[in-house]
Formats: sequence, C-alpha cells, structure tokens
Amino acid sequence: MAQESPKSIYDFTVKDIQGNDVSLSKYSGKVLLIVNVASKCGFTQSNYKELNVLYEKYKNQGFEILAFPCNQFAGQEPGSNEEIQEVACTMFKAEFPIFDKIEVNGKNTAPLYKYLKSEKGGLFVDAIKWNFTKFLVNKEGKVVERYAPTTSPLKIEKDIQNLLGSS
Repeated sequence: MAQESPKSIYDFTVKDIQGNDVSLSKYSGKVLLIVNVASKCGFTQSNYKELNVLYEKYKNQGFEILAFPCNQFAGQEPGSNEEIQEVACTMFKAEFPIFDKIEVNGKNTAPLYKYLKSEKGGLFVDAIKWNFTKFLVNKEGKVVERYAPTTSPLKIEKDIQNLLGSS
C-alpha cells in the first residue's frame, strides 16, 4: 500500500539532539520557524542572536523555533551532536530546541525537509541553498513562507506576528 503523503508537518517524527524521537504533532497549534543551522557559518552569529530575540519575545505566545544542524554546506557543522549542542546553547545561548544533525539535500534528505521543499520551493530550484534557510509554518502545520539564508530573522517578525494574531 502506498504511503499516504503528509498533510502537515505534524505527520513527521524527528530525532532530538540526544537521539530521542519527537513527534512534531507536539507543536500543534504553534507558529513554527524551522531553520537549518551551522556553527561555523558567516551567518551563524547574527542568526542565532536574532533567533534568540524572536524566541524570547514570542515563545509564550505560541511561537517555537526548530533548529536542524546540517553539515552539507562547506562543512560548517562538522561536530558531533554533543559539540553542536554545546556551541548552540553555550556560545550562542539558544534556548529553542536543537535537533539531530540531518541532510537537507540529496538522496539522504530528511523526510521533513523533502516535505518543506515540496511545499515551498526555492526561487529557481527547490534545493536548500545554504545554512539558515528558514521555513515559517502556521498553527495548522502548513508551510506558509520560505526565506533565504540572507534574510535576517528579525525581518520575519511581522509575518510571525500575523500568524500569531498579535502585532
């Protein structure tokens, strides 16, 4: 029997940075920003800083950031999960969830990222072009927007407010 195609991101189970299964249905009813992150990228410092600002400001209003480390872009996330967590949480003070390192392009693309890319393709190709590509997901688990790595997280704030129903 053919596998049913996912209807929302809530149909996916991913692994957290400790390797435990996490059903994304636990985020049902929340606005999500899903980001592929890296510790050694030119965008790392500014993105983590601004993601933290957004998280701090909106986490109590039903906003969550899901960060997925990826080493597919110039080897900028080479560490183990423990090292990644150390860098993200200690150096960059991330309080939002960091998940297991994944691939976002190619034959080993994580199923969640296949879905994200199928819902919101890129400008010319669907492939993720670099670290810190961002997908905004509404409270129903539907992908509503995709942002380039160069888009500052704070530039997304208005869109987050609109989905949260606050301004």
